[in-house]
Amino acid sequence: MLIPQSIYELRDGLESGAFSATDVITHFLTIIKEKNPEINAFIDVYHDEALRMAAAVDEARKSGTHVSALAGIPFGIKENMHFKGKPTTCCSNILNGFIAPFDCTAVRQCLDAGLIPLGKLNMDEFAMGSSCEYSAYGPTKNPWDLSVVPGGSSGGSAAAVAAGMVPLALGSDTGGSIRQPASFCGISGFKPSYGTVSRYGLVAFASSLDQIGPMGWSVADIAAGMSVLHAHDPLDSTSENVEKPDYEAALTGSIKGVKVGVPDGLINDHFHPDVVARFEESLDTLKSLGAEIVPVKFEYFDAALSAYYILAPAEASANLERYDGVRFGYRSPDAKNLKEMIIKSRSEGFGDEVKRRIIMGTFVLSSGYYDAYYLQGLKVRSKVIEAFKDVFSSVDVMALPTAPSPAFRLNENSSNPMAMYLSDIATIPVNLAGLPGLSVPAGFSSDGLPVGIQFVGNAFDDTRVLNVGHAFQTVTDFHTKRPGVQEAG
Repeated sequence: MLIPQSIYELRDGLESGAFSATDVITHFLTIIKEKNPEINAFIDVYHDEALRMAAAVDEARKSGTHVSALAGIPFGIKENMHFKGKPTTCCSNILNGFIAPFDCTAVRQCLDAGLIPLGKLNMDEFAMGSSCEYSAYGPTKNPWDLSVVPGGSSGGSAAAVAAGMVPLALGSDTGGSIRQPASFCGISGFKPSYGTVSRYGLVAFASSLDQIGPMGWSVADIAAGMSVLHAHDPLDSTSENVEKPDYEAALTGSIKGVKVGVPDGLINDHFHPDVVARFEESLDTLKSLGAEIVPVKFEYFDAALSAYYILAPAEASANLERYDGVRFGYRSPDAKNLKEMIIKSRSEGFGDEVKRRIIMGTFVLSSGYYDAYYLQGLKVRSKVIEAFKDVFSSVDVMALPTAPSPAFRLNENSSNPMAMYLSDIATIPVNLAGLPGLSVPAGFSSDGLPVGIQFVGNAFDDTRVLNVGHAFQTVTDFHTKRPGVQEAG
């Protein structure tokens, strides 16, 4: 029996009776068993629970009980989102043994819609990283080439979709952590407008920047995911009570007359030639669809990167202060007093990248440097927001490369934090301004590695961004390519 990988094809097949939810779940669990040992995308698989939930969906359909159109479709959960009764470790030893006491709202919305969780997905520790190498469970590998990274921090989510282990995965994006791995793994990934999807139950890295979003093969899959995830949540003080659009109906595929802004001052010698070539080809594709390409002025990519690595570590320093060995998670067995217990627990429990950012954040928040660094970072953030407002006064969306390069090799940048941070230069400004950002496959490098293009819109103009990406996918087939099939070039 042929089980499709796209959400809408799975939905149609389940509703028509072409296959059952049990068939679907069994299929994807088989792929996980086959592929996960070498890719390491799933760190926990809910085999028995998933099959029980699938059987319940099948029984409900058989008896005529109303179920959601998406009931029976599997999804994966990034390891920084709570699923009640299951471990939430954020891929850190500091949370070893912690069991989630409640459901993340985004996870609960998926469960209420009848989607079936297959397990938790690997990530950079506390979502701090761009390669999925900083994990207590070991690195995730890219299904296109096991010698390169899948991107991060949602690398496990991206790799699981790319390898065909799950059709929909939840990721979180603080500075590009959905879009960059989507680019590296040749899938579609969406960071919604800040406040559109509840953050309740998402373990915080940087609260003013974090956002949950869906990852799938196509923009149509993303729209189906957003139709479930978008909701106002009174449990989340940052949740915006905005009208929920019809995400799937918004995918008309028509972008004739849409003004697409292309920022100057971004692409330079640091961008891989193949990335530049695929981006220019993508702009030609947009032109062929009737879009108008408009050069726009945006001068804050470098400044935004600097501001982000002041503001995000500052928020991380405050958020991660709670992990002290006293209340939950890891506690050092060798401490002789309270102070020593806290120091040893944090020293032994946190990885190097998390320690680096905590130290950096604590420094910029200290009394002697707060004005010189943290307040300056806030001022730059305000400038970034104003610059985006100016851009969207003259264009409908922006287009830019998702990342400066295709996926880099494992361990290539793990000891070079600056090189790792620069991989997010095109995505970070979007988080600072709280805007929607979408990465879709735009072709391949000369080595056969995926390359993505990113579309950015004004705040809460999420459906317009998705429609531009969908239109692009109606005339390209990059999102239909699978690892092991695509030839280099």
